Amino acid sequence: MVRMQALSSEYERAHPGLRLNWVILEENTLRQRLTTDISTHGGQFDVMTIGAYEAPLWGAQQWLQPLDGLPADYELSDLFPNVREQLTAGGHLYAVPFYAEASITFYRKDLFAARGLTMPERPTWQQIRELAAALHQPDRGVYGICLRGKAGWGENMALLGTLVNAYGGRWFDPDWRPQIDTPPWHEAVSFYIDLLGRYGPPGPSDNGFNENLALFAAGRCAMWVDASVAGGTLVDPKESTVAAKVGFARAPQQVTDRGSSWLWVWSLAIPASSRQTQAARDFILWATSRAYLRKVGERYGVASTPPGTRLSTYEAPEYMAAAPFAKVTFDSLRAVDPAHPTLLPVPYKGIQLVSIPEFQAVATLVGRMVAGALTGRGQVDHVLRTCQNAVERTMKRAGYYRNSAARAAGEP
Repeated sequence: MVRMQALSSEYERAHPGLRLNWVILEENTLRQRLTTDISTHGGQFDVMTIGAYEAPLWGAQQWLQPLDGLPADYELSDLFPNVREQLTAGGHLYAVPFYAEASITFYRKDLFAARGLTMPERPTWQQIRELAAALHQPDRGVYGICLRGKAGWGENMALLGTLVNAYGGRWFDPDWRPQIDTPPWHEAVSFYIDLLGRYGPPGPSDNGFNENLALFAAGRCAMWVDASVAGGTLVDPKESTVAAKVGFARAPQQVTDRGSSWLWVWSLAIPASSRQTQAARDFILWATSRAYLRKVGERYGVASTPPGTRLSTYEAPEYMAAAPFAKVTFDSLRAVDPAHPTLLPVPYKGIQLVSIPEFQAVATLVGRMVAGALTGRGQVDHVLRTCQNAVERTMKRAGYYRNSAARAAGEP
């Protein structure tokens, strides 16, 4: 996004009279502010950066402009099908993807070689723990593993959601009953807290994506499981002290690989309240086009091309050669299936998220409670029992059980 902001000066020069006013916000703040503006039709923004959670929900509420009738030269069919599906509701596309990501495992090849260790192509979480124990050198400022600990439905719960999936867990059963106070959640959360407590950096509850990216780029993490989009930064010697030392593997699995890697799409959308609809549409099509991707590669290096959105990116030999993380990203993106995200059946779509309006509040609550447990405030059993009860109350107030009872009785 920083690069888009820099390159947009070229767009302004090509469009005299148009000026782009950027508002840059921290991720949790961004979500809160956009949710308030879009739901109240505040009209503060003409273009919004939103994700795979918001696009279909807000589109279905008619809070976003549908992006029908895109020009042929936009090459809509070049977008990854499962990425495009995440931004679609009722047959209408409501956002265009700026970049997409799976979660993958980053690791320091030099540290592995020094200890005679090998990273499996598809590790388990237990193998990650054993490797973290062998690589943890806090006296030298290197921690065995870095993971998201900062509270937020798109921060710690994005990572923890996939870990729960890998342990065979799920958010809800087919009747929308919360499944938080269950053995898979207990195993996953206990494992996560113990892993970070033993082999993570100090104060892990302060670290989200950006903080862990900075730690890894500075050589402080032996391993990191997070968004594949970080690869472009980590292999750039201008931004990473370990650029030539980074290895890449699939996200860890455990009892299952289903839902063990997330699919997230950062995208650009136009709120229904925009008063500059055509100008906004022209800009977002430019900023997500094949021509724009080429421009980024020319300016910042081929490996910096925004990943995960277009099939043609991965058909380009120069990109595959320049981006050592490209194959792992491509294989992970092709494998993820948000329509079948868990080992056991569920009534929702989404891997690290649940595609219902209540999820943002529910996962924010759980994220805060887990972050508290990470700092020693509360035992896992108590935290998960409290979360289970709170989420059940939320779902009951929202009418999910009444509706499921009516369905069971054959009522409309």
